[in-house]
Amino acid sequence: MSTTTSDDHTPGRVQGHVWTIDAVRDLGVTTDVETAAAILGIGRTKAYELAKTNEFPVRLLRIGRRYLVPVHAILKLLASE
Repeated sequence: MSTTTSDDHTPGRVQGHVWTIDAVRDLGVTTDVETAAAILGIGRTKAYELAKTNEFPVRLLRIGRRYLVPVHAILKLLASE
């Protein structure tokens, strides 16, 4: 039997997770809105409100009902590219 710890969760959903530039780069090409919001210090509800009104701080890709956030755009916003 295995025990799930906070380390087993998606990084953006771990409360108190500290985002480093390397951790953001390690996300790959895209990430979800919740993870991007955590990186940028935005709450989940506010992030989806901003996404729906096209006011999210970085470019979003809309695929059906799903939003994807290019990691490149997050890094550019953080001026760490």
